[in-house]
Amino acid sequence: MPPLPAPPGVAALAAARDYAAGAYAEATRRAYRADWADFLGFCRAAGFSPLPAAPQTVAAYLASMAASHAASTIARRLAAIGQAHRLAGEDWQPSHPVIRTTRQGIARRHGSAVRRSAALTTADIRKLVAACAGDLAGLRDRALILVGFAGALRRGELVGIDREHLVFRDAGLRLTLPRSKTDAAGEGAELGIPQGTRRETCPVRALEAWLAASDCQFGPVFRKVDLWGNIEHHRLHPDAVRQILLRRAGQAGLEVPPGERLSPHGLRAGFVTEAYMAGARDEQIMAHTRHADLKTMRGYVRRAKLLTDSPAGLLGL
Repeated sequence: MPPLPAPPGVAALAAARDYAAGAYAEATRRAYRADWADFLGFCRAAGFSPLPAAPQTVAAYLASMAASHAASTIARRLAAIGQAHRLAGEDWQPSHPVIRTTRQGIARRHGSAVRRSAALTTADIRKLVAACAGDLAGLRDRALILVGFAGALRRGELVGIDREHLVFRDAGLRLTLPRSKTDAAGEGAELGIPQGTRRETCPVRALEAWLAASDCQFGPVFRKVDLWGNIEHHRLHPDAVRQILLRRAGQAGLEVPPGERLSPHGLRAGFVTEAYMAGARDEQIMAHTRHADLKTMRGYVRRAKLLTDSPAGLLGL
C-alpha cells in the first residue's frame, strides 16, 4: 500500500523552515552547520541536552573553548546555537547572567587584540600583479586581484562573477552582482570599473586578457587552472582567492605590518582606504562598496589616518 501523502500543513511548515534557513548566505549557513555539529558533539560527550540547552550547558561549552579558540569563533558558535533554538521554536536568552558573565570572564582572561586584515595599497597591488606571469594562471590571478581591488569585492562576489554579468564599454566595465552579503533580498547591484591609467594594472584590460585566453563565453569567469594548463568548468571556491593572494604575495616578497594578516578582505579594505585618501566622498565609497554601515566603512579610514590626523602632531615635539 503506498504511503499516504503528507498533509498540506506539514509541507508548508517544511517550506517555511527551508526559506528561513535560506535567509543567510551559504558561507554563513555552512559555518553554522559546522558550529552546531560541534556543540552537539560536546553535549553528547558531557551528557547534556543540546535542544533546548540550559544556560549552564551553553556556558560550559563556551568555557571549554576559552583557551583554544578566538573570541570571534566563540561568538559565532554562540550565534549558531541561538539560531538552532529559534528555528526550533525554543526559548533563547544569550543575555542570561550565566552566559553573559562567562563570556566576560573569558574575555578578561584570554582576550587579545584581533588580527585585522591588512588594507592593501595601490603600491601593494602593483607588486602582486607584477608577480603574475603571462601564463594562464598568471593572467587569471592578475585579473582576479585587480578586479577584486577596483570593485571592492568580497571573495564570494569575486568568484561568483559569470560572463553574463560583464558588459564592456569604451570607458570601462559594467559589472552586475546578482547577490551579495548585504543583499539578502537578491535585488542585485551594478558597479562601474573604469579603464586604468596604466596598462599593466588596468583591471578592465586584465579581465579582457583572461577572458580571451580562457575562451570564456558564458558561465563562471574565474576557474581553476591545473598544472598542465587545463581550465576547469567549475568556478573557484571562495577560499581559492585567499590561497592565490598568499601565493602571489610570497612570490612578490610582500609583507604586511606586524599584528595584521594578509587576506582577501584586504582588497576591499584597501580600496576604501585608497579612495578616501584620494578625496572620494563617503557616499561615493559606500555606493561602490555597498557598505550598509558608515561606521564600519570609516573604520578602515581611521586606521589609515592614525598618523596624519593624530593630535600629537600639534604638540611641537
